[in-house]
Amino acid sequence: MLKKIREFLREQDVPFREVSHQPTYTSEESAQARGESIRIGGKALLIKVGDTFKLFVISAENRVDSKALKQRFGVKKLRFATEEELFELTGLVPGCVPPFGRPLLDFDLYVDESIFKNDRIAFNAGSLTDSIIMSVEDYSRIAAHERLTFSSK
Repeated sequence: MLKKIREFLREQDVPFREVSHQPTYTSEESAQARGESIRIGGKALLIKVGDTFKLFVISAENRVDSKALKQRFGVKKLRFATEEELFELTGLVPGCVPPFGRPLLDFDLYVDESIFKNDRIAFNAGSLTDSIIMSVEDYSRIAAHERLTFSSK
């Protein structure tokens, strides 16, 4: 996945910084390893909305407001993908899903407003030991997404 992300960013002529670090299992650990604020971390979450999995990205310092998502999509139930479902659908483990839908991951992508309050976005790039940091402006330009408000602190 890291190789695919690098290729995608280079094809889009996007400058980025890559950071290799010890394995990180939480947003706090990732922020520390990158030397960045947790606020700029882009947490990508695969959530089953009704019968369909969708990818949601929020600032790592926030939580998903499930009520807002249920309202937006007109569903009564939603849930996070299980570890098994995540692996089956992406080939990835929790904590390393990058904040991109198509063409990298075959999901509709929804990005929370909290991401756009920062000038950079940092994320684990397909592994627990590799991160990428890039401008939010470039991220917004190349990530085929819909902007929503669905997070709370």
